Amino acid sequence: MEALHLRSSGTSLVISIDNQEAEVIHWGADLGSTLPDLANLTAAIPPSSLDVPVRTGLLPQASAGWRGRPALRGHRIMDGAPGFDFSIRLRVVSATSDGTTAVVIQSDPDAGITVTSNLTLHPGGLLELKHTATNDGTSPFQLDELATMLPVAPNAVELLDLTGRWCRERHPQRRAIQQGTWVRTGRHGRTGHDASLLFAAGTEGFGNRHGKVWATHLAWSGNHEQFADSIGDGRTMIGGSELLGPAEVVLAPGASYTTPALFAAYSNRGLDGISEAFYSWFRSRPHHVLPDVTTGLPEGKARPVVLNVWEAVYFDHDLATLVELAESAAELGVERFVLDDGWFRGRRDDRAGLGDWYVDESLWPEGLTPLINAVTSSGMEFGLWVEPEMVNLDSDIVRAHPEWIVGPSSQSYRDGGRLPIEWRQQHVIDLVNPAAWQYIYDRMDALLRDNNISYLKWDQNRDLLEHGHAGRSSVHEQTLAAYRLFDELRKAHPGVEIESCSSGGARVDLGILERTDRIWGSDCNDALERQTIQRWTGMVVPPELVGAHIGPTTSHTTARTHDLSFRAITALFGHFGMEWDVRTVTGAEREELKAFIGLYKKHRGLLHSGRMVRADVPDESLMLHGVVAPSGGAQGTTAGLFALVSTRTAAAEQPGRISIPGLELTREYRVEAIFPAPGDADYSHTFTQVRPPAWLAESAVANGRFLAEVGLPMPALNPEHALLLELTAL
Repeated sequence: MEALHLRSSGTSLVISIDNQEAEVIHWGADLGSTLPDLANLTAAIPPSSLDVPVRTGLLPQASAGWRGRPALRGHRIMDGAPGFDFSIRLRVVSATSDGTTAVVIQSDPDAGITVTSNLTLHPGGLLELKHTATNDGTSPFQLDELATMLPVAPNAVELLDLTGRWCRERHPQRRAIQQGTWVRTGRHGRTGHDASLLFAAGTEGFGNRHGKVWATHLAWSGNHEQFADSIGDGRTMIGGSELLGPAEVVLAPGASYTTPALFAAYSNRGLDGISEAFYSWFRSRPHHVLPDVTTGLPEGKARPVVLNVWEAVYFDHDLATLVELAESAAELGVERFVLDDGWFRGRRDDRAGLGDWYVDESLWPEGLTPLINAVTSSGMEFGLWVEPEMVNLDSDIVRAHPEWIVGPSSQSYRDGGRLPIEWRQQHVIDLVNPAAWQYIYDRMDALLRDNNISYLKWDQNRDLLEHGHAGRSSVHEQTLAAYRLFDELRKAHPGVEIESCSSGGARVDLGILERTDRIWGSDCNDALERQTIQRWTGMVVPPELVGAHIGPTTSHTTARTHDLSFRAITALFGHFGMEWDVRTVTGAEREELKAFIGLYKKHRGLLHSGRMVRADVPDESLMLHGVVAPSGGAQGTTAGLFALVSTRTAAAEQPGRISIPGLELTREYRVEAIFPAPGDADYSHTFTQVRPPAWLAESAVANGRFLAEVGLPMPALNPEHALLLELTAL
């Protein structure tokens, strides 16, 4: 029996090849360099079953006896009749590996289908897996699904995935793994507010820092499914696939289809170990901007402090007001100024103008240049909001080209074709149409060529329901066309950074993040909601790629009011910015805001390169999370920043001792509470006790083992308040 063994960073993946059948027999803990004789490890044959051991397969299939969800579904169309070659029998043609990558080619010559599987176990332990199916036959083959799956160990008995809605994205839900299939389906035409960014199976009670976890993520921005499939013989598979519409992929003879990449991570240290694998992969990409740990500045720049003007002015664009806002931002230390929706022709509200990507001459008689000059002369970059994939019916482009609107009908809107229901008074432009794609590309290209724009906030504000091109389902092709639009604009304008915003956080996945420089985590700037949204977004996406802004004192999405300290500490653990009319921030509050901007600039090198640490705190009203320097920190430097967060009233009078994990066990650290500090405007609102723990007034010194095992007595916080702790390496 032949075996391919991939090893990296504490993870092993073993593929056995027996009788030309490929099977993943282990994905999990590192097995070392030597494997036993696998020929004696075939499964038993139970009563009332097939007469041979059933292999799950690298691509599970009924032809091998698998009775669970098959990896490949489809059929051949012969002489116009569907349904032929419905069951594929793949056998290994070749299998090669260098120890961290593998290529397995399987074929069914009778059915005329070949599947090539590419596997890479990256240096940080993240596995990347994708399949390519090729039609070797002489007639079309309709591919209905090609899924990517991996087995999990029998002691994986709990399942964690994420769900949500607009302004409440990425919240966790748990269930026991039971016999049957648990499927999370996304039919939004985009990733979706309710999408499960992470699909994780684990041992009983696994948490942030304990338990074994097997987790997957599908890198795709269109329709998709993620699932756990547990069959009667006790085996469980987890995986994902693109969810294809009717006849969306029909392979002509010689044509191929490649799945979105499935990224998978194993950890024997709880969910934090999963994050480490994903962060390692992100930060090893050649185009990923990593700051210098000591200065916070890379060769070009780090994640700049952002001011987005949406919640300051909304659609009320006035040059004098915006210049005044830019001056106020620059005085605070803002580094990037972003003009949001409302700058283009006919755009006074959200009912008109989308698709007409020309600067509105009635608002901007000299173009955007006067504002851009005011921004850049103050030392800031200029950014601009766009929504290239959408149109309003009330727009010049739709009046000229109604046939460019996506819909279910083969007839155009002009000829009476039925349109999907409007969403935010807008429709989707058909990027599958070459003329429409070229128009959008040309307009975006012209904006970037004609203006000194360093950053695009790229929005996408609706689901792609009843999405069709020429009367046929086309989410698959639309997603690829959108990717190509990003790719070509990036190629033409390599210095421009792009944010993926989609009604906030509805397009967050590794497919879009290969083409953008950050995501907007949510349209909700309420700091309490953001604590959960950012915590679970950060399971996969490192903080430097997650926009996190200080909103106004009272949130416009929830009407909650929070102190500046709570809003600022929340925004610190991401790509920091503001969405606020900062002209109104005066006096002590303005000085506090300046101090916090300075704090972010001082520590962004650590925040955007360090290890994420999330403590398992027994008190469910409290969260403790932080970032620790990857090297432990040089003596006298900041080795970690942690936030103690109170989300609601606690059952106990005081939190008692809370451990601070993730530090070097034998090294000593000075722990100081740095925000809010005595004298800050929010200090008196933050605490409830008559007298706080003694160390809070000055500092505490202890080694990493003491901090992890014993912890420090923490102050009692008022609900919806937070305390920022700085740890200095001694």
